[in-house]
Amino acid sequence: MSTSIRLTIHDMEALPEDDGKRYELIDGELHVTTQPHIDHQLVADAICGVLRAWCRRTKAGVAVSAPGVIFSEDEAVAPDVVWVRRDRLGHVLEEDGKLHAAPDLAVEVLSPGKTHESRDRKIKPARYAFWGVPEYWLVDRFTRTVEVYRLEGVAFVHIVTLDAAEVLTSPMMPEFACQVNEFFVDLEKVV
Repeated sequence: MSTSIRLTIHDMEALPEDDGKRYELIDGELHVTTQPHIDHQLVADAICGVLRAWCRRTKAGVAVSAPGVIFSEDEAVAPDVVWVRRDRLGHVLEEDGKLHAAPDLAVEVLSPGKTHESRDRKIKPARYAFWGVPEYWLVDRFTRTVEVYRLEGVAFVHIVTLDAAEVLTSPMMPEFACQVNEFFVDLEKVV
């Protein structure tokens, strides 16, 4: 008989800081990855920049890159980008500077490799849906596409896959419209 140990956010506090690794706690299981490729970060930063510009213009909410989101004692994740509606921010953001409830949007930039792809396509979206995140974008920097998922009941439903030439909108984000290519524009500038 095997037993598994469920870790908590308190166990994570004992992990080393600034060791070049990202730690996430998903349903009590520790997930460790190395820091992402520079192209991954450029795409995540571009997404956050587009969302922040829209937030400044509309006062619709706050967009943050790689925040800590603590759903429970055994669930602490770091999506690449999140957006929280302004009217919910006071209920989601706590004194520790971390989000403690579902953001309105979670975005993951797909990382290469079976383990990363499984986490970004299956594990994390399932947990985001479980905790009630209304919308999830999976951004693929290799194919330059965005897959849009929306929460229906207790699971995400795939709405659309947009290529770089198409425009991304969301019914929960008034006045937001962005050509998908804006997320990848900085990739051409890196030598």
